[in-house]
Amino acid sequence: MKDTLETRLGLFVALAFLAAFIIVHIIGGPDLFKPGYHVRARFNNIQELKTGDPVKMAGVPVGRVDKLSLADGKVELVLRLNKGTPVRTDSKATVRFAGLMGANYVSIDFGTPSSPPLEENAILTTVEQPDLNALMAKLDEAAGGVQNLTKSFTGDKIDNLLGPFTDFMRQNNARLTAIIGNVQNISSQISSGQGTVGKLIYDQSLYNTAQTAVTNLQDAAGEIKQTVAAAHSVVDQVNAGQGSLGKLVKDEKLYNETTASMTNLKEILQKINNGQGSVGKLVNDQEFYKDAKLSLQKLDKATESLEDTGPLSLLGSLVTTLL
Repeated sequence: MKDTLETRLGLFVALAFLAAFIIVHIIGGPDLFKPGYHVRARFNNIQELKTGDPVKMAGVPVGRVDKLSLADGKVELVLRLNKGTPVRTDSKATVRFAGLMGANYVSIDFGTPSSPPLEENAILTTVEQPDLNALMAKLDEAAGGVQNLTKSFTGDKIDNLLGPFTDFMRQNNARLTAIIGNVQNISSQISSGQGTVGKLIYDQSLYNTAQTAVTNLQDAAGEIKQTVAAAHSVVDQVNAGQGSLGKLVKDEKLYNETTASMTNLKEILQKINNGQGSVGKLVNDQEFYKDAKLSLQKLDKATESLEDTGPLSLLGSLVTTLL
């Protein structure tokens, strides 16, 4: 290869491309040149998270950690998210780790779809995860406590714990034996069908009676169901204007005729109350009432005179009284 200007220029361009690739990969990877926006999140403990670690939503990478800094007693992360990442104002960020030996990453949930999207350089709500080292320390303390507890249970201490129970069993041995015997006797009576409980379990007639009662209840339920269905049918017919009741309820012509009849009856009653017409005069004319009363009195006197007169003068007395 000749050491010419073209050769040196080509070698320089190749080294520049290689250096640019290494720098991009170390600083931000291929996402460095993608359009996006930045948001911030503050944590009490980021658990070995470092610049360049991924940001994920539902396990899908959507950006990277761009910067770490301390602010107001917390660790502030600047997250560079890809353009179109659906982060909303109620989304929450959490520092998680991929397995016990995996790298940490920032997980962001979707939030509520009705919430507005997060603006540039806004602060995300965060959720703190328990420190793995603290959890391991607590587990170590719990294991030590269990170990000390098992060591403390020596034979002497177990005897002290079980001693009162053993004494109780010895003192009440006869009573416990009698109780167990009674329980066995009761269970044998039940298994042989004796007593109320035994009959409830083994009596075939009681079972048949119960089955008959259930059958009757089912039949009654069926009849009630049929009655309800018939009632529904009648209501449907009434709503459809079928039958006498349906016509009474739905027929507009019958309603109009009934209204007209009630109007006429009201007018007749008003005329009677006003003394109009024959019936009105009969009800309201005071002179007619007096004449009718006088006629009844005369008739009463005529009947009294009939008792004292003979048959021949009966007609003459009646005419004289009435006239």
